[in-house]
Amino acid sequence: MFASMAPSIKDLSVLKPSSTGDDVHSLTLRVFRCLIADLCQQFNGGHPGGAMGMAAIGISLWKYIMKYSPNDPTFFNRDRFVLSNGHTCLFQYAFHHLVGYKHMTLDQLKTYHSSEWESFCPGHPEIEHPGVEVTTGPLGQGIANAVGLAVASKQLAATYNREGFPVVNNTTWCMVGDACLQEGVALEAISLAGHFKLNNLVVMYDNNQITCDGSVDLTNTEDINAKMRACGWQVIDVEDGCYDIPRIVEAMNMAKASTDKPTFINIKTIIGVGSAVQGDAKAHGAAFGEPDVRNIKIVNGLDPDTKFYIPDEIYEFFADIRPRGDALVKEWDELIGSYGKAYPELAEEFACRRRGELRADWKSFIPDSFPDSPTASRKSSGLAFNPVAKNCNSFIVGTADLSPSVNMIWSGKVDFQHPGLQTNCGITGNYGGRYIHWGIREHAMAAISNGIAAFNKGTFIPVTSSFFMFYLYAAPAVRMGSLMELQVIHVATHDSIGTGEDGPTHQPIALPALYRAMPNLLYIRPCDSEETVGAWTVAIEAKNFSSIISLSRQNLPQYPAYSRRDSVKFGAYIFRENPNAAVTLIGVGAEMCFAVEGAKVLASRGIQTRIVSFPCQRLFEQQSRDYKRCVLKRYEIPAVVIEAYAVNGWERYSDAGINMKTFGKSLPGAEAYRYFGFDAASVADKVEGYLKMSRGDKSLRFEFQDL
Repeated sequence: MFASMAPSIKDLSVLKPSSTGDDVHSLTLRVFRCLIADLCQQFNGGHPGGAMGMAAIGISLWKYIMKYSPNDPTFFNRDRFVLSNGHTCLFQYAFHHLVGYKHMTLDQLKTYHSSEWESFCPGHPEIEHPGVEVTTGPLGQGIANAVGLAVASKQLAATYNREGFPVVNNTTWCMVGDACLQEGVALEAISLAGHFKLNNLVVMYDNNQITCDGSVDLTNTEDINAKMRACGWQVIDVEDGCYDIPRIVEAMNMAKASTDKPTFINIKTIIGVGSAVQGDAKAHGAAFGEPDVRNIKIVNGLDPDTKFYIPDEIYEFFADIRPRGDALVKEWDELIGSYGKAYPELAEEFACRRRGELRADWKSFIPDSFPDSPTASRKSSGLAFNPVAKNCNSFIVGTADLSPSVNMIWSGKVDFQHPGLQTNCGITGNYGGRYIHWGIREHAMAAISNGIAAFNKGTFIPVTSSFFMFYLYAAPAVRMGSLMELQVIHVATHDSIGTGEDGPTHQPIALPALYRAMPNLLYIRPCDSEETVGAWTVAIEAKNFSSIISLSRQNLPQYPAYSRRDSVKFGAYIFRENPNAAVTLIGVGAEMCFAVEGAKVLASRGIQTRIVSFPCQRLFEQQSRDYKRCVLKRYEIPAVVIEAYAVNGWERYSDAGINMKTFGKSLPGAEAYRYFGFDAASVADKVEGYLKMSRGDKSLRFEFQDL
């Protein structure tokens, strides 16, 4: 059931010759390469060389191998294609035009590198455009995303496929260049893909031996095939990747036939083939110049005075793609219909997952109350979220080798692993599992999770976890998830100098400033269990945002009389009001205790305070001006923020701050706080001193003060 609609390798020998006397493959290669040269030359920019060298790979993929539908780019069971070497984006755009994606007209192709604001041809592929699975650009991210797409497919297949009903059986195809294979995140992801035995993943290596600076052997002389085999991949060589379409198709079919390994197809090509700078780094990232573009056309037997030339024979060559795609969609829809009759409950759950819907009662699994005793917010997080993860298949949860520390394991969890895995520690799993041991690979953990989230938005909500400091390693992938508006939740524990004796290497003094500044990311720092529930609720409901939930290692006081889970969504709220207050203390996360205790000392000295809890700056910015004024009341009294991080950003909300100006220190957590002046008496002294100073010089209200 559900057979491929693409022609087999045997069909390649009977292709219709073109009117020029050349076979249609040759014509398509020549026209494609000249088209790329024209598109880059038009606005004198772009990356022509790689796209030209990869032309035969594109014909093999889009004409003969991939399962997709130009008329329905979001067809759920389509093969996924990722262009990890995203600078070669014209490769993808041009084939989208040839196979009939409706949005990718020739006029749209001509907007590449133009000043057109709404172009479908940005300088690197972007997820918002039809037919583009993930935004790629920073090298190595795409291949890690591709691993995530393959993981998502494997997990869904294990969960929902039944005998005779392969409702999920797609392949992920990933194009990489020499540079991707040097990036650390790519190597982390490659290692994991081999370990997981993702036989539904195929990486095609555009082996032209060129990077920006020169030939690859300037920096890299390793045996890449041996390296890939050592990582558990099947390796197939293609010697003539510029022209030998039958061999490329054969290699791709061999890859699809793999039963227990991902496949790496090493395809030797020539960058900028046919140009005056072919095989040279100069072909990588610059237009060739008008004289060379004319010569490229002459070399390829085309009219040098005709630009953007695509003859009817080529459109006819790809004319079967749209009806083939329509047939694939129809066949799958019929399969889903039969599946629904055979397995109605499972089919309904699968339909909800495809719509990106969580089960309606997910909030019912969150506890109504928590212990009043001091509790680390990392523990509160597990108490709040683990019952949700256990009962909602949409969540796929993992950690970078810190399961005992991050509290993300629920009772009865099953690991995502290849079913044959036998470990010395006794932990096993299968592809239906939803807990992932990422190993010590924070960057790949986040990048692969982006791919899982991108498989079909809302079908999975990936949750990663590690010490907060190590999200500096993951930052490029967290940024890409935010850029793509993917819902990925990152659980960052050990988030302060209260981490203690591990010292300044593990104390993330400056990292919050990065994440608070990052667009489309919710950095949420709860002060107790109730706010932790609120943080999880916000993150789970933020369908188009990535989130970081920032949690403590150390026990935190609980404030059942003041903290409110339902107020976290406002970003900040009045924690404790006082109409006679002379100052607002802003408490944040694990340092809320110093605001509360400092307020008591100030009260004993006759200074009244009000307290605001401020778990998320970005959420607060989404509120009305009236709400923000009501909470902060800066027009009436000064505000002092208390947080053991770099102060950057708090100048918008406060007049002064008790913060960190240095890295941390290796001391027990409580002692580290005292060392840096975070105790009730020191906080009170600094606030009292500031009030006295500001009464004497009212202009200080307009100059932020580090206390």
